[in-house]
Parts: sequence; structure tokens; C-alpha cells
Amino acid sequence: MLILLPPSETKRPGGRGGPLEPSGLALPSLAPERERVVDALVELANDEDAAARVLGLGAKQRGEIAHNARLRTAPTMRAVDRYTGVLYDALDAANLDAVARRWLGSHVLIHSAPFGPVGALDAIPAYRLGATASLPGLPSLRRVWADSVGRALAARSESFVLDLRSEAYVALGPLPSELPQAYVRVVTRTEGGAVRALNHFNKHAKGDLVRRLAQERPRVRSVPALLRWAVASGVELTPGDDGELNLIA
Repeated sequence: MLILLPPSETKRPGGRGGPLEPSGLALPSLAPERERVVDALVELANDEDAAARVLGLGAKQRGEIAHNARLRTAPTMRAVDRYTGVLYDALDAANLDAVARRWLGSHVLIHSAPFGPVGALDAIPAYRLGATASLPGLPSLRRVWADSVGRALAARSESFVLDLRSEAYVALGPLPSELPQAYVRVVTRTEGGAVRALNHFNKHAKGDLVRRLAQERPRVRSVPALLRWAVASGVELTPGDDGELNLIA
């Protein structure tokens, strides 16, 4: 099973790893796209006003532009440790044992805007870039990434892909239809028994689900196998519309 996660806008600074190696990240066929986006971000950082406008930064956030200026020289950190926020706080990868962390490294890709999908244990620098930004000198990020990411994911020949990304990041790399897959929506039950989408607890539920999977490490190669694991583990995961799965929170 391969799990796709969204990134987080908030990130830990610093790191102890060496500089970014775009070709050393997961899905190395994406190295050309990574180089293009990194070059554009570094160039944009030379004009602070333009960078703030393109990245949607307020006055107190302008310090983040310096992260982009140093993308090629800054220290790196494991991706799953770099990201913070509700999803990654619930996942709490730093407090998983070594076996569970290795499982994350083998089974989880985090879909970033500047680097495309990266392995959970891939080393990346701090950066600022969202999925919907338009970088000068490049087409939209969707045009940069979508086809190449789809081909790279198809080439992995995964038995099953569990997609926990937000829709903005799905647009940067739609899964090829031939890949067995399921998209997860976080919902809650109403008093009448119906389900409705959740926003506030969406990210927490996804992080908790991935933590449970890393701890228990089930052998999942299909939706039925995932649903059997969920029942046995007390996770409320049910079939939804159009082949999606509902994660009840």
C-alpha cells in the first residue's frame, strides 16, 4: 500500500542534513520538474515585494522568503519531521519507534508543491509555497506537475494507493485510473445517521489514521483488505460515494 499525504503550511526550521538533492528524493524521474520549481522560487526570493505578493504573505510572514532564497544550501530534515500542524501533530512521527518510522519511509509520500511527492523520510529544506501559487516564468504548478507525477506514480506499480491529499494537491498529481485506489473523506455522523463532511477535525483524523497504520503495519493490497483491518482495529472506515472511503471522526 502507498499512502499519499498533503503537506502543511507550517514547518520546523533548521535541520542537520546536507543540502537538498532533488534527484535523491522519491520518484527521481521528477528531478527536472523539481529543478525548475526550485530555480523559480530562488529567483523570486530576490524580489521580496514580488515574493510576498506571489506567496500571499503578510508583513509578519516575510521572513519565510529567506527560506526560499536558501533552498539549495539550507540544512535539510526528514519530510515527516519538517511539517507541523494538525495532521502532523496527530501523526507524531518523532515519537514512533524505529520500525514504524521505517514503515512510513516505505509506504508514505508527502505531496509538496516545490518538490512534488517526496518520501516521508526524504530530506527537504524549509520552504514556502502552496499548491495554487503561480510562479513567474513557469506555467501553473498544475501544468508543471500533473502529468509527470501521474506517470511517476504509475511507474511504481503499487498494489493499492490510499489518497489522503487535499483536493488542491490531488490536482498537482491525479492518480492514473489504472492504479487501484481510494480517496478518503473525513466525515461525522448526524443524529439521523447520515454523514457530513468535517473541516475542523479533518487533518487530525488523517494523521491519527496514518499513525495507527504505521504502528500496526497491516498487509493491505485492496480496499476490502483495508476495511477488514479497520474493523479489527476499531477504525470507522466505510465505503462512500464514487469509490471513495469515509473516515468517521
